Amino acid sequence: MTTKTMTMAKALNEGLRQSMEKNKKVLLMGEDIGKLGGVFRITDGLQKDFGEDRVIDAPLAESAIVGTAVGLAIRGYRTVCEMQFDGFVYPAFDQIVSQVAKLHKRTDGVYTMGLVIRLPFQGGIGAIEHHSESPEAYFAQTAGLRVVSCSTPNDAYWMIQQSIEHDDPIIFCEPKSRYWEKGEVDLDDPPCGLFDAVVRREGRDVTLIAYGAMVKTALRAAEAAAGEGVSLEVIDARSLAPLDLDTMVTSLEKTGRLVVVQEAPHMASIGSEIVAELTQRCFYSLRAPGLRVSGYHVPYPPSRIEEEYRPSVDRVLDAVDRVMGFES
Repeated sequence: MTTKTMTMAKALNEGLRQSMEKNKKVLLMGEDIGKLGGVFRITDGLQKDFGEDRVIDAPLAESAIVGTAVGLAIRGYRTVCEMQFDGFVYPAFDQIVSQVAKLHKRTDGVYTMGLVIRLPFQGGIGAIEHHSESPEAYFAQTAGLRVVSCSTPNDAYWMIQQSIEHDDPIIFCEPKSRYWEKGEVDLDDPPCGLFDAVVRREGRDVTLIAYGAMVKTALRAAEAAAGEGVSLEVIDARSLAPLDLDTMVTSLEKTGRLVVVQEAPHMASIGSEIVAELTQRCFYSLRAPGLRVSGYHVPYPPSRIEEEYRPSVDRVLDAVDRVMGFES
């Protein structure tokens, strides 16, 4: 096994490079992704190595970026579109839900939509309005789209390649606050399938499900709970549409208690769907109601108070205490 230590940003860069080397029809398109290498430097050096025809600096027009990618997908190209920040995706919303999500079915399979939309999402970087949002539920609710999120450099490296190879359109959510954290990357084999959840830490008392930046928060909470004699099983959902419910069910049937952690507001959210599905499937195994720990149902706050908004270890542990104390 060949491994290398790298940041998530570098892992994404290397994953894109691998895909572009394998397939000459893989193109990158976005604002400032060429000469600058993107605001987070995810595409740094790729235009220099692959040319301006394959790493395209687009105008400040998200609808034009995605609309152009739709036409390229019809002609067999696989375009990776970068939304510079999560809150900038909305001008392209019409193209994504009206065209990207539907053309495969609308044409009875004549056209595939091998298209990836990279979406740096969630907060934690001290950014201003429209730079720290969590719009994943909009896309997970849209039939025809697949939505995934990496949480480690190893997942970032492999999931971006798996997404590019997939024939369905992928909304690829990247937790921007984790871009600079390092981890081991296995350069030989992917850890699992693109739509598989992964148990990051085994436990017996509570199933703790998270995705994106919140996976690290969940793991920190599990470490703190262990010091108090409570064993948390941490699951990284990785895929938000479809959800890997089988992995989650197996865990919940063991623990009987469920807490879901997300940065998005709880209303009509991924966490709400997970709690609803698992309650339906594991009703007779539950020892307490499933709980959600989330951002609040308000617009994302100014950076000076964002850590009051984002789920913290203390808020997660409070939910764990509530499900553990339900029977007593």
